[in-house]
Amino acid sequence: MNRTKKILSYLIIACVLLGVFAVGAFWYWAQKHPVSLSGERVDYLIEAGSSPKRVAATLNEAGVAVSEQAFVLLARITRLDRKIQAGAYEAVAGDTPRQILERMAKGEMLQTRIAFIEGWTYQRIRQALRNHDDVKQTLPDDQDAIKKQLGIESASLEGWFYPDTYVFVPGSTDYDILRRAHHAQQQVLEQAWAERSEGLPLKSPYEALILASIVEKETGHADDRAKIAGVFMNRLKINMALQTDPTVIYGLGDRYQGRLRKKDLQADTPWNTYTRNGLPPTPIASPSRAALEAVLHPETHDFYYFVSRGDGTSEFSRTLAAHNRAVAKYILGKK
Repeated sequence: MNRTKKILSYLIIACVLLGVFAVGAFWYWAQKHPVSLSGERVDYLIEAGSSPKRVAATLNEAGVAVSEQAFVLLARITRLDRKIQAGAYEAVAGDTPRQILERMAKGEMLQTRIAFIEGWTYQRIRQALRNHDDVKQTLPDDQDAIKKQLGIESASLEGWFYPDTYVFVPGSTDYDILRRAHHAQQQVLEQAWAERSEGLPLKSPYEALILASIVEKETGHADDRAKIAGVFMNRLKINMALQTDPTVIYGLGDRYQGRLRKKDLQADTPWNTYTRNGLPPTPIASPSRAALEAVLHPETHDFYYFVSRGDGTSEFSRTLAAHNRAVAKYILGKK
């Protein structure tokens, strides 16, 4: 009997020691032992609602070798199982399971960026989204459906996306990024409209957006924006045609071949500001904050004409005769 008790005691001690060793080995694995990677760096994407088991499976599928059972146990012991955040992450050589888990619990995600340039059309913005490898494609081609999703009530999506650089997590959808750009443009437009100068011949923020898109396309020279906006304001006040080439080009669409011809200026479209007075029905591009500010705080003067000097700046004229001389000098190359 005594011998049996001794054997039982030895077995209990052995089990306890084995348990302590197992716990120690597990903790060493979690804290000190680097995981095996398929490369120096491995990117992976954790979907929303992923359980620790699903996370472990995702890691292994991506090339981060972890024990599924041990990873699940680690997540539960550390109470990080419910803190794992969806997103894109990166495992690097030397990472331990604990470091990988804590990174996901803290939301230390990978980030990338996409730039929408001032003066880009909506189609150019969509192309940039489609061409970005880290953007998940979800948007339909139907612009009416997108307008409904974004709550845009105007006739077109054009102009409603603020040109800026947007930082995002790989795997973000094209809709998420487009929504952010739309929200930013709404805020900029709302603020600019609220602080506008008095007496402008503009009836709504949308008309300001339209005219700002024209100013954006007419010049990249900061000092000329407000003066060009002033020219358009002078013309609008007397119901004079704006006669601006960028709107004609926009109306031509794919028919534009890189050079405006006389017949193009005579081809009537809703955006032909030579054949129709007033503003076109929609913006022609995404205007910057600077273009909006120029339109809503235009320079006051008596110029009705301007022409590019060929160096990014513009020559302004008060009369048609003076304008024709400027055109001859800067466009036709005559003295």
